[in-house]
Amino acid sequence: MKILSIPMNVPLLDLKAQYARIREEVRVAVDRVLESQQFVLGLEGKTLEDELARYCQTEHAIGCASGSDALLLALMSCGVSTGDEVVTTPFTFFATAAAVTRLGARPVFVDIDERTFNLDVARVSDAISPHTRAIIPVHLYGQCVDMKPLIEIGAAHGLPIIEDAAQAIGAEDRTRRAGSMGTIGCLSFYPSKNLGGAGDGGMLVTNDANHADRLRMLRVHGEQQKYHHDAVGINSRLDELQAAILRVKLANLDEWTRGRQRCAQNYDQLFTDAGLSEQVTTAYVRNDGRHVFHQYVIRVSGDRRDALRQHLRAQGVGCDVYYPVPLHLQKCFADLGHSRGDFPASERAASETIALPIYPELSQAQQEYVVGAVRDFFSG
Repeated sequence: MKILSIPMNVPLLDLKAQYARIREEVRVAVDRVLESQQFVLGLEGKTLEDELARYCQTEHAIGCASGSDALLLALMSCGVSTGDEVVTTPFTFFATAAAVTRLGARPVFVDIDERTFNLDVARVSDAISPHTRAIIPVHLYGQCVDMKPLIEIGAAHGLPIIEDAAQAIGAEDRTRRAGSMGTIGCLSFYPSKNLGGAGDGGMLVTNDANHADRLRMLRVHGEQQKYHHDAVGINSRLDELQAAILRVKLANLDEWTRGRQRCAQNYDQLFTDAGLSEQVTTAYVRNDGRHVFHQYVIRVSGDRRDALRQHLRAQGVGCDVYYPVPLHLQKCFADLGHSRGDFPASERAASETIALPIYPELSQAQQEYVVGAVRDFFSG
């Protein structure tokens, strides 16, 4: 494949291109909600819950206001509280550990696998103590954690597993969908997600009827009967406008996922053709799963990542780092007592990774331009 160098702007994500294809359907859906004047816990939300439960291979789905709230509600449903510990990864978005801390519990970090950037399951057992109350694996960038051994560890210790699948709707581990394998799965509909709304939104999925009932109660201030509160919950509902828009998008999700996968395969080939195998490590894909490529992340060894980011932006290529500071080194978690060097794989990932543009509408020419810009950086 010939790599083009014609100047152009390639955004990291182009939501306008997505909207252009579904504009009329979205407007019909929004108008349907406006005509009904039912905005909270109505038919659109219930129908989306049913559709997403089927999509995620679970018995139940419970809408909420955000992916962050989904994590909080899941931990609440599992009884996590002050003095408890929750095992998770330090290489993830802030919300994963923040939800633990908000309940007075302590996140206990386990380092990541160098190839997948996901939780290193082989290290989890060593992190479990008598205070451990749950495990949160994060399916980062759209690829599932190796869940089979993790589920076995959870079962051996009697610990619920809360899947942070905010970046991984539709991803699979051995044909099982993200969110369906643990006790509760947490989804995010932030606009940039593979299934994104027109604002914040989230969903919890589970095969446990008791947890489903408790989550429905917790999301409405712990209320089962109006003005009668059985527990102290929170206010976290997925509104009807978001649900209606998400239903339109859900019908397109598998097609969009295939588009992302094609883009990822194309990137792999373009980097090979460009002779960049020594400078760039492309995305690793497990052969027993389905990667949905929420992000296409490459690794640049040494100390050249930040310079590459500056170069790409100067060339009109959108890019970003997910995430530049692992959680154990964040100022707000200083009381956990960690220091640099505690989780070396996470720290290397934070200093070496960079996400490139990936979305179904990304063209061949745009991808060639992106890889050409990377090639020019290393040949300059």
